[in-house]
Amino acid sequence: MSPEPSREAIMAVLSTVQEPELHRDLVSLNMVRDLQISSGNVVLTVVLTTPACPLKGQIESEVRSAIMSVPGVSAVNVRFDANIRADSRISGRLDIPIKNIVAVASGKGGVGKSTVSVNLALALHQMGARVAILDADIYGPNIPQMLGVDAMPTPKNQKLTPAIAYGMQVMSMGFMIKPDQPVIWRGPMLHSAIRQLFTDVAWEEVDYMIVDLPPGTGDAQLTLAQSVPLTGGIIVSTPQDVALSDARRGLAAFRQLQVPIIGIIENMAYFVAPDTGQRYDIFGYGGAERAARELGVPFLGRLPLDPRARVGGDEGRPVVAAHPDSEIADAFQTIARQLAAQVSVLSFQPDPELKII
Repeated sequence: MSPEPSREAIMAVLSTVQEPELHRDLVSLNMVRDLQISSGNVVLTVVLTTPACPLKGQIESEVRSAIMSVPGVSAVNVRFDANIRADSRISGRLDIPIKNIVAVASGKGGVGKSTVSVNLALALHQMGARVAILDADIYGPNIPQMLGVDAMPTPKNQKLTPAIAYGMQVMSMGFMIKPDQPVIWRGPMLHSAIRQLFTDVAWEEVDYMIVDLPPGTGDAQLTLAQSVPLTGGIIVSTPQDVALSDARRGLAAFRQLQVPIIGIIENMAYFVAPDTGQRYDIFGYGGAERAARELGVPFLGRLPLDPRARVGGDEGRPVVAAHPDSEIADAFQTIARQLAAQVSVLSFQPDPELKII
């Protein structure tokens, strides 16, 4: 009969298991909690950096394999928890309960940026994160329509109260202007409005705030980068060369403003005819992935052209919620996991409060 495996032996083998995104071992990252050993049965909790971890299965497999190699171990039960790291620059500059701020931009209009913003936010929420979406497209605020909300609650304590849609906090200039009213503002007014959408709103705790920017590389991007520390930026593009040229300019703008690049998303990458199943590359194919490779930034994934995404946006029923088993919903989930992984890398700091127990 083998002797009971020791805690030291278990921790020693776990120190050989690396977190795939952070490239450090689980023990030095303080990601192991609640280790229990009884009659050869080992139970432990691995604290992930995000509930949307794309490599959870790999981590579980490697943890299980490492522990089973210890003499005397007969069974392993791996549990998971998540502790999303916060971008410390945000709390250092603003008194807001937001851990990470992700800006979604495009070099030009018409590439589906707002649709991507809404569905990525919802995908992150469905994975267990606390999510807010801020509509910073001051000139064309359409996030409320896409989420089926037309008003925000009554302000409290001299602060605006975010609306709630699909479990997410939502704030937009669209709540404060008439539907057909144009917004004609110069830079200083724009700057003040965007900053107030962060500081004059009673946000609840947020793990990921998705900020939908107006298209192009104008005042809104500059204002946002100057007003709040952005954890990172995402560029949305369609595959054709014209859109990619504009996407490159958007990427260059982020870099000039010293905003870390999370990656590029290729939207409307292909269309699958529902009657024949034949695939059509209407706008070309793979251009955004090639651009990401050439520019040395992550390619987060591609999304098909699906009429249900447009219908959902018009009706306030995002495709990720309305058609959760669709190919496009699955693609959004995959990209959301890649986004979360990149944010974990950008905002990572070992958490001293996560002690090994």
